[in-house]
Amino acid sequence: MNVDELILVSVDDHVIEPPGVFEGRLPAEYAAAAPRFIRRANGTMAWVYEGVEIPNTALNAVAGRPMSEYGREPVCVEEIRPGCYDIHARVKDMDANGMLGALCFPSFVRFCGQLFLENGPRDQSAAMVRAYNDWHLDEWAGTYPGRFIPLAIPILWDPRLAADEVRRAARKGCHAVTFSSNPHALGLPSLYTDHWDPFWRACSEEGTVVCLHLGSSSTVPITSPDAPIEVIYSLSPIGLIEAASDLVWSSVFRKFPDLRVALSEGGVGWVPYFQERIDQIYAKTRHWSGMDLGGRLPSEIFREHVLLCFIEDSVGLENRRHLNIDNLTWECDYPHSDSTWPRSPEAVWPSLSGLTREEIDKITHANAMRHFRYDPFAHIPREQATVAALRRRAAGWDVGIRPTAHLRPAGV
Repeated sequence: MNVDELILVSVDDHVIEPPGVFEGRLPAEYAAAAPRFIRRANGTMAWVYEGVEIPNTALNAVAGRPMSEYGREPVCVEEIRPGCYDIHARVKDMDANGMLGALCFPSFVRFCGQLFLENGPRDQSAAMVRAYNDWHLDEWAGTYPGRFIPLAIPILWDPRLAADEVRRAARKGCHAVTFSSNPHALGLPSLYTDHWDPFWRACSEEGTVVCLHLGSSSTVPITSPDAPIEVIYSLSPIGLIEAASDLVWSSVFRKFPDLRVALSEGGVGWVPYFQERIDQIYAKTRHWSGMDLGGRLPSEIFREHVLLCFIEDSVGLENRRHLNIDNLTWECDYPHSDSTWPRSPEAVWPSLSGLTREEIDKITHANAMRHFRYDPFAHIPREQATVAALRRRAAGWDVGIRPTAHLRPAGV
Protein backbone atom coordinates (compact mmCIF):
# COMPACT_ATOMS: atom_id res chain seq x y z
CA MET A 1 0.00 0.00 0.00
CA ASN A 2 1.20 3.54 -0.70
CA VAL A 3 0.07 6.98 0.37
CA ASP A 4 -1.93 7.60 -2.82
CA GLU A 5 -4.17 4.62 -2.01
CA LEU A 6 -5.30 6.00 1.34
CA ILE A 7 -8.95 6.89 1.88
CA LEU A 8 -9.10 9.67 4.46
CA VAL A 9 -12.11 10.67 6.56
CA SER A 10 -11.54 13.32 9.21
CA VAL A 11 -13.65 13.22 12.37
CA ASP A 12 -12.58 16.70 13.48
CA ASP A 13 -12.65 19.70 11.16
CA HIS A 14 -14.31 23.10 11.62
CA VAL A 15 -16.68 25.40 9.74
CA ILE A 16 -16.50 29.18 9.90
CA GLU A 17 -20.19 29.99 9.56
CA PRO A 18 -21.11 32.29 6.65
CA PRO A 19 -23.75 35.05 6.83
CA GLY A 20 -27.27 33.78 6.30
CA VAL A 21 -27.11 30.71 8.53
CA PHE A 22 -30.48 31.50 10.12
CA GLU A 23 -32.29 33.05 7.15
CA GLY A 24 -35.58 31.29 6.44
CA ARG A 25 -35.02 28.70 9.15
CA LEU A 26 -36.71 30.30 12.18
CA PRO A 27 -40.35 30.67 13.25
CA ALA A 28 -41.53 34.19 12.38
CA GLU A 29 -41.65 35.22 16.04
CA TYR A 30 -37.89 34.66 16.43
CA ALA A 31 -36.61 35.78 13.04
CA ALA A 32 -35.70 39.30 14.17
CA ALA A 33 -33.70 37.93 17.11
CA ALA A 34 -31.43 35.73 15.00
CA PRO A 35 -27.67 36.15 15.32
CA ARG A 36 -26.39 38.68 12.79
CA PHE A 37 -23.07 38.73 11.00
CA ILE A 38 -21.69 42.28 10.98
CA ARG A 39 -18.69 44.21 9.84
CA ARG A 40 -17.74 46.80 12.41
CA ALA A 41 -16.81 50.37 11.61
CA ASN A 42 -13.12 49.44 11.82
CA GLY A 43 -13.55 46.66 9.25
CA THR A 44 -13.37 43.72 11.63
CA MET A 45 -16.07 41.06 11.66
CA ALA A 46 -18.31 39.69 14.38
CA TRP A 47 -21.59 37.96 15.10
CA VAL A 48 -24.14 39.61 17.38
CA TYR A 49 -26.74 37.77 19.46
CA GLU A 50 -28.83 39.29 22.25
CA GLY A 51 -26.58 42.33 22.29
CA VAL A 52 -23.46 40.21 22.75
CA GLU A 53 -20.74 40.59 20.12
CA ILE A 54 -18.76 37.47 19.28
CA PRO A 55 -15.60 38.81 17.67
CA ASN A 56 -12.88 37.00 15.81
CA THR A 57 -15.37 34.69 14.13
CA ALA A 58 -12.60 32.99 12.20
CA LEU A 59 -10.79 31.90 15.36
CA ASN A 60 -7.66 30.01 14.35
CA ALA A 61 -8.78 29.75 10.70
CA VAL A 62 -5.27 29.92 9.37
CA ALA A 63 -5.26 27.33 6.57
CA GLY A 64 -3.22 28.61 3.67
CA ARG A 65 -1.33 31.19 5.73
CA PRO A 66 2.37 31.02 6.67
CA MET A 67 3.14 29.85 10.18
CA SER A 68 4.64 33.26 10.93
CA GLU A 69 1.05 34.60 10.91
CA TYR A 70 -0.50 31.90 13.08
CA GLY A 71 -0.37 34.04 16.19
CA ARG A 72 -2.33 36.79 14.47
CA GLU A 73 -5.87 35.42 14.31
CA PRO A 74 -7.95 36.54 11.34
CA VAL A 75 -10.29 39.42 12.06
CA CYS A 76 -11.79 40.04 8.63
CA VAL A 77 -13.16 37.83 5.87
CA GLU A 78 -10.43 38.83 3.45
CA GLU A 79 -7.80 37.13 5.60
CA ILE A 80 -9.23 33.60 5.43
CA ARG A 81 -9.52 31.03 2.66
CA PRO A 82 -12.98 30.74 1.12
CA GLY A 83 -12.84 27.05 2.00
CA CYS A 84 -13.32 28.02 5.63
CA TYR A 85 -16.88 29.26 5.03
CA ASP A 86 -17.89 28.41 1.44
CA ILE A 87 -19.05 24.83 0.96
CA HIS A 88 -18.01 24.63 -2.69
CA ALA A 89 -14.50 25.90 -1.95
CA ARG A 90 -14.31 23.58 1.07
CA VAL A 91 -14.90 20.52 -1.07
CA LYS A 92 -12.22 21.68 -3.49
CA ASP A 93 -9.82 22.11 -0.55
CA MET A 94 -10.71 18.60 0.60
CA ASP A 95 -10.09 17.20 -2.89
CA ALA A 96 -6.73 18.95 -3.11
CA ASN A 97 -5.84 17.42 0.27
CA GLY A 98 -6.87 13.96 -0.93
CA MET A 99 -9.52 13.83 1.81
CA LEU A 100 -12.86 12.16 1.20
CA GLY A 101 -14.97 13.17 4.21
CA ALA A 102 -15.11 15.51 7.19
CA LEU A 103 -17.06 16.09 10.37
CA CYS A 104 -17.14 19.85 11.04
CA PHE A 105 -17.49 21.42 14.47
CA PRO A 106 -19.11 24.86 14.83
CA SER A 107 -17.24 28.10 15.49
CA PHE A 108 -19.12 31.23 16.56
CA VAL A 109 -21.79 29.33 18.53
CA ARG A 110 -18.86 27.56 20.25
CA PHE A 111 -18.07 23.88 20.43
CA CYS A 112 -21.35 22.66 21.90
CA GLY A 113 -23.62 25.67 21.42
CA GLN A 114 -22.65 27.48 24.63
CA LEU A 115 -23.70 30.78 23.02
CA PHE A 116 -27.36 29.77 23.26
CA LEU A 117 -26.97 28.39 26.78
CA GLU A 118 -25.64 31.70 28.03
CA ASN A 119 -27.80 34.18 26.09
CA GLY A 120 -31.45 34.70 25.18
CA PRO A 121 -34.83 33.42 26.40
CA ARG A 122 -34.95 29.63 26.49
CA ASP A 123 -37.66 29.11 23.86
CA GLN A 124 -35.94 31.54 21.52
CA SER A 125 -32.51 30.00 21.94
CA ALA A 126 -33.94 26.50 21.43
CA ALA A 127 -35.31 27.73 18.11
CA MET A 128 -31.82 29.03 17.27
CA VAL A 129 -30.28 25.63 18.00
CA ARG A 130 -32.79 23.91 15.71
CA ALA A 131 -32.24 26.47 12.97
CA TYR A 132 -28.46 26.14 13.24
CA ASN A 133 -28.75 22.37 12.99
CA ASP A 134 -31.00 22.63 9.96
CA TRP A 135 -28.44 24.84 8.25
CA HIS A 136 -25.61 22.46 9.09
CA LEU A 137 -27.45 19.28 8.11
CA ASP A 138 -29.27 20.55 5.02
CA GLU A 139 -26.84 23.07 3.54
CA TRP A 140 -23.35 22.54 4.89
CA ALA A 141 -23.36 18.74 5.10
CA GLY A 142 -26.16 18.21 2.59
CA THR A 143 -24.91 20.08 -0.46
CA TYR A 144 -22.36 17.42 -1.36
CA PRO A 145 -23.76 14.01 -0.35
CA GLY A 146 -21.12 11.62 0.85
CA ARG A 147 -18.54 14.29 1.70
CA PHE A 148 -19.56 15.24 5.24
CA ILE A 149 -20.48 13.52 8.47
CA PRO A 150 -23.35 15.70 9.79
CA LEU A 151 -23.03 17.05 13.32
CA ALA A 152 -25.70 18.64 15.54
CA ILE A 153 -25.37 20.98 18.51
CA PRO A 154 -27.49 20.24 21.62
CA ILE A 155 -30.07 22.19 23.59
CA LEU A 156 -27.81 22.20 26.63
CA TRP A 157 -30.18 23.55 29.27
CA ASP A 158 -32.88 20.88 28.93
CA PRO A 159 -31.92 17.20 28.55
CA ARG A 160 -35.39 16.28 27.30
CA LEU A 161 -35.33 18.92 24.58
CA ALA A 162 -31.76 17.82 23.84
CA ALA A 163 -33.02 14.26 23.44
CA ASP A 164 -35.79 15.41 21.11
CA GLU A 165 -33.24 17.27 18.98
CA VAL A 166 -30.98 14.21 18.82
CA ARG A 167 -33.92 12.18 17.53
CA ARG A 168 -34.96 14.89 15.06
CA ALA A 169 -31.42 15.11 13.71
CA ALA A 170 -31.22 11.32 13.44
CA ARG A 171 -34.34 11.32 11.26
CA LYS A 172 -32.39 13.63 8.95
CA GLY A 173 -29.45 11.22 8.84
CA CYS A 174 -27.29 12.81 11.55
CA HIS A 175 -25.65 10.47 14.07
CA ALA A 176 -23.23 12.83 15.81
CA VAL A 177 -23.87 15.51 18.42
CA THR A 178 -21.48 17.83 20.24
CA PHE A 179 -21.54 18.03 24.02
CA SER A 180 -19.43 19.54 26.78
CA SER A 181 -16.42 17.65 28.08
CA ASN A 182 -17.40 19.00 31.51
CA PRO A 183 -20.99 20.29 31.83
CA HIS A 184 -20.35 21.13 35.49
CA ALA A 185 -17.88 23.80 34.31
CA LEU A 186 -20.75 25.39 32.35
CA GLY A 187 -22.91 25.60 35.47
CA LEU A 188 -24.86 22.46 34.57
CA PRO A 189 -25.29 19.15 36.44
CA SER A 190 -22.30 16.82 36.28
CA LEU A 191 -22.08 13.40 34.65
CA TYR A 192 -22.55 11.81 38.09
CA THR A 193 -26.23 12.76 38.24
CA ASP A 194 -29.17 11.24 36.37
CA HIS A 195 -29.99 14.68 34.91
CA TRP A 196 -28.62 13.77 31.47
CA ASP A 197 -30.25 10.34 31.19
CA PRO A 198 -32.87 11.40 28.57
CA PHE A 199 -30.07 12.75 26.39
CA TRP A 200 -27.84 9.68 26.82
CA ARG A 201 -30.82 7.41 26.14
CA ALA A 202 -31.67 9.18 22.89
CA CYS A 203 -28.06 9.03 21.72
CA SER A 204 -27.84 5.35 22.62
CA GLU A 205 -31.09 4.42 20.90
CA GLU A 206 -30.38 6.47 17.77
CA GLY A 207 -26.77 5.32 17.43
CA THR A 208 -25.60 8.92 17.82
CA VAL A 209 -21.97 9.46 18.86
CA VAL A 210 -21.48 12.14 21.53
CA CYS A 211 -18.48 14.25 20.52
CA LEU A 212 -16.57 15.98 23.32
CA HIS A 213 -14.22 18.46 21.71
CA LEU A 214 -11.16 19.85 23.40
CA GLY A 215 -12.22 23.20 24.86
CA SER A 216 -15.93 22.38 25.08
CA SER A 217 -15.89 23.00 28.83
CA SER A 218 -15.21 26.71 28.13
CA THR A 219 -12.12 26.47 30.31
CA VAL A 220 -8.44 26.65 29.42
CA PRO A 221 -5.81 24.70 31.38
CA ILE A 222 -3.16 27.10 32.58
CA THR A 223 -0.65 27.03 35.43
CA SER A 224 -0.25 30.77 36.03
CA PRO A 225 -1.30 34.04 34.39
CA ASP A 226 2.24 34.70 33.19
CA ALA A 227 2.78 31.29 31.62
CA PRO A 228 3.66 31.43 27.90
CA ILE A 229 1.23 30.29 25.22
CA GLU A 230 3.24 27.07 24.85
CA VAL A 231 2.03 25.99 28.31
CA ILE A 232 -1.61 26.28 27.27
CA TYR A 233 -1.00 24.26 24.13
CA SER A 234 1.05 21.67 26.04
CA LEU A 235 -1.84 21.17 28.47
CA SER A 236 -4.65 21.32 25.91
CA PRO A 237 -5.57 17.60 26.12
CA ILE A 238 -6.05 17.85 29.90
CA GLY A 239 -9.74 18.66 29.59
CA LEU A 240 -10.36 15.46 27.66
CA ILE A 241 -8.32 13.39 30.10
CA GLU A 242 -10.62 14.80 32.79
CA ALA A 243 -13.63 13.88 30.64
CA ALA A 244 -12.29 10.35 30.18
CA SER A 245 -12.04 9.99 33.95
CA ASP A 246 -15.58 11.25 34.49
CA LEU A 247 -16.95 8.89 31.86
CA VAL A 248 -15.19 5.81 33.24
CA TRP A 249 -16.07 6.39 36.88
CA SER A 250 -19.63 7.62 36.32
CA SER A 251 -22.50 5.23 35.66
CA VAL A 252 -23.12 6.53 32.12
CA PHE A 253 -21.78 3.52 30.24
CA ARG A 254 -23.23 1.02 32.72
CA LYS A 255 -26.69 2.53 32.27
CA PHE A 256 -26.35 2.92 28.49
CA PRO A 257 -24.15 0.09 27.22
CA ASP A 258 -24.66 0.99 23.56
CA LEU A 259 -23.50 4.60 23.98
CA ARG A 260 -20.34 5.78 22.23
CA VAL A 261 -18.43 8.96 23.07
CA ALA A 262 -15.64 10.55 21.02
CA LEU A 263 -12.78 12.54 22.54
CA SER A 264 -12.33 14.98 19.67
CA GLU A 265 -8.84 16.42 19.14
CA GLY A 266 -7.61 14.59 22.22
CA GLY A 267 -4.81 12.54 20.67
CA VAL A 268 -3.97 8.97 21.67
CA GLY A 269 -0.42 8.90 23.03
CA TRP A 270 -1.61 9.38 26.63
CA VAL A 271 -4.19 6.59 26.51
CA PRO A 272 -2.07 3.48 27.27
CA TYR A 273 -0.78 5.01 30.50
CA PHE A 274 -4.25 6.31 31.42
CA GLN A 275 -5.71 2.82 31.02
CA GLU A 276 -2.95 1.25 33.09
CA ARG A 277 -3.39 3.90 35.77
CA ILE A 278 -7.17 3.55 36.15
CA ASP A 279 -6.87 -0.23 36.45
CA GLN A 280 -4.25 0.13 39.17
CA ILE A 281 -6.42 2.65 41.00
CA TYR A 282 -9.50 0.42 40.83
CA ALA A 283 -7.60 -2.59 42.15
CA LYS A 284 -6.91 -0.65 45.34
CA THR A 285 -9.83 1.71 45.85
CA ARG A 286 -12.75 -0.59 45.08
CA HIS A 287 -12.26 -2.35 48.41
CA TRP A 288 -13.18 0.77 50.37
CA SER A 289 -14.70 3.35 47.98
CA GLY A 290 -17.85 1.44 47.07
CA MET A 291 -17.08 1.68 43.34
CA ASP A 292 -18.51 -1.33 41.51
CA LEU A 293 -17.96 -1.67 37.76
CA GLY A 294 -19.88 -4.92 37.49
CA GLY A 295 -16.92 -7.23 37.16
CA ARG A 296 -15.20 -5.19 34.46
CA LEU A 297 -11.96 -3.26 34.52
CA PRO A 298 -12.20 0.49 33.91
CA SER A 299 -9.82 0.13 30.96
CA GLU A 300 -12.21 -2.38 29.37
CA ILE A 301 -15.07 0.09 29.68
CA PHE A 302 -12.93 2.85 28.18
CA ARG A 303 -11.74 0.74 25.25
CA GLU A 304 -15.27 -0.35 24.39
CA HIS A 305 -17.09 2.97 24.57
CA VAL A 306 -14.62 5.76 23.82
CA LEU A 307 -13.54 6.76 20.31
CA LEU A 308 -10.15 8.41 19.89
CA CYS A 309 -8.67 10.53 17.13
CA PHE A 310 -5.26 11.90 16.19
CA ILE A 311 -3.64 14.17 13.63
CA GLU A 312 -0.05 12.94 13.88
CA ASP A 313 0.71 10.57 16.75
CA SER A 314 3.48 8.09 16.05
CA VAL A 315 3.90 7.30 19.77
CA GLY A 316 0.23 6.44 20.13
CA LEU A 317 0.22 4.17 17.10
CA GLU A 318 3.43 2.45 18.15
CA ASN A 319 1.51 1.47 21.30
CA ARG A 320 -1.62 0.39 19.40
CA ARG A 321 -1.64 -3.04 21.04
CA HIS A 322 -2.84 -1.20 24.14
CA LEU A 323 -5.68 0.48 22.20
CA ASN A 324 -8.92 -0.70 20.66
CA ILE A 325 -8.03 -0.21 17.02
CA ASP A 326 -11.71 -0.47 16.11
CA ASN A 327 -12.29 2.83 17.96
CA LEU A 328 -9.31 4.71 16.55
CA THR A 329 -9.86 7.46 13.96
CA TRP A 330 -7.98 10.21 12.13
CA GLU A 331 -8.51 13.98 11.98
CA CYS A 332 -7.35 16.82 9.76
CA ASP A 333 -8.46 19.81 11.91
CA TYR A 334 -8.89 22.13 8.91
CA PRO A 335 -8.64 25.15 9.02
CA HIS A 336 -6.96 25.37 12.45
CA SER A 337 -3.26 25.77 13.08
CA ASP A 338 -2.80 22.10 14.03
CA SER A 339 -4.08 21.03 10.62
CA THR A 340 -1.81 19.24 8.16
CA TRP A 341 -3.73 20.57 5.13
CA PRO A 342 -2.90 20.48 2.22
CA ARG A 343 -0.41 17.64 2.81
CA SER A 344 -2.39 15.49 5.23
CA PRO A 345 -1.76 12.15 3.48
CA GLU A 346 1.99 12.72 3.56
CA ALA A 347 1.83 13.91 7.19
CA VAL A 348 -0.08 10.90 8.51
CA TRP A 349 1.71 8.27 6.43
CA PRO A 350 4.76 7.89 8.75
CA SER A 351 2.44 7.27 11.71
CA LEU A 352 0.90 4.36 9.81
CA SER A 353 4.23 2.63 9.28
CA GLY A 354 4.12 -1.03 10.20
CA LEU A 355 0.33 -1.32 10.16
CA THR A 356 -1.50 -3.79 7.96
CA ARG A 357 -3.79 -2.59 5.17
CA GLU A 358 -6.79 -3.64 7.26
CA GLU A 359 -5.56 -1.62 10.23
CA ILE A 360 -4.86 1.41 8.04
CA ASP A 361 -8.32 1.24 6.48
CA LYS A 362 -9.95 1.06 9.90
CA ILE A 363 -8.10 4.08 11.22
CA THR A 364 -8.35 6.26 8.13
CA HIS A 365 -12.01 5.75 7.26
CA ALA A 366 -13.74 2.46 8.12
CA ASN A 367 -14.12 3.12 11.85
CA ALA A 368 -15.56 6.58 11.21
CA MET A 369 -17.99 5.16 8.68
CA ARG A 370 -19.24 2.51 11.09
CA HIS A 371 -19.54 4.61 14.22
CA PHE A 372 -21.13 7.64 12.57
CA ARG A 373 -23.34 5.61 10.21
CA TYR A 374 -21.71 7.40 7.31
CA ASP A 375 -21.52 5.76 3.89
CA PRO A 376 -19.67 7.89 1.36
CA PHE A 377 -19.43 4.98 -1.05
CA ALA A 378 -23.18 5.20 -1.62
CA HIS A 379 -22.39 8.42 -3.48
CA ILE A 380 -18.75 8.10 -4.56
CA PRO A 381 -17.27 4.84 -5.88
CA ARG A 382 -14.44 3.61 -3.71
CA GLU A 383 -11.92 3.83 -6.53
CA GLN A 384 -12.74 7.54 -6.89
CA ALA A 385 -12.31 8.18 -3.15
CA THR A 386 -8.56 7.65 -2.81
CA VAL A 387 -5.99 10.37 -2.23
CA ALA A 388 -4.80 10.17 -5.81
CA ALA A 389 -8.28 10.17 -7.36
CA LEU A 390 -9.49 13.14 -5.33
CA ARG A 391 -6.37 15.16 -6.05
CA ARG A 392 -6.87 14.58 -9.76
CA ARG A 393 -10.30 16.19 -9.39
CA ALA A 394 -8.65 19.26 -7.89
CA ALA A 395 -5.94 19.66 -10.50
CA GLY A 396 -5.03 23.32 -10.74
CA TRP A 397 -6.75 24.31 -7.47
CA ASP A 398 -4.60 26.83 -5.64
CA VAL A 399 -3.26 25.56 -2.32
CA GLY A 400 -0.38 27.99 -2.10
CA ILE A 401 0.71 29.34 1.28
CA ARG A 402 0.41 33.13 1.28
CA PRO A 403 0.45 35.89 3.90
CA THR A 404 -2.87 37.68 4.40
CA ALA A 405 -2.36 39.75 7.55
CA HIS A 406 -1.68 42.80 5.40
CA LEU A 407 -5.34 42.64 4.34
CA ARG A 408 -6.67 43.42 7.82
CA PRO A 409 -7.93 46.94 8.50
CA ALA A 410 -5.30 49.51 9.40
CA GLY A 411 -4.72 49.88 13.10
CA VAL A 412 -6.26 46.51 14.06
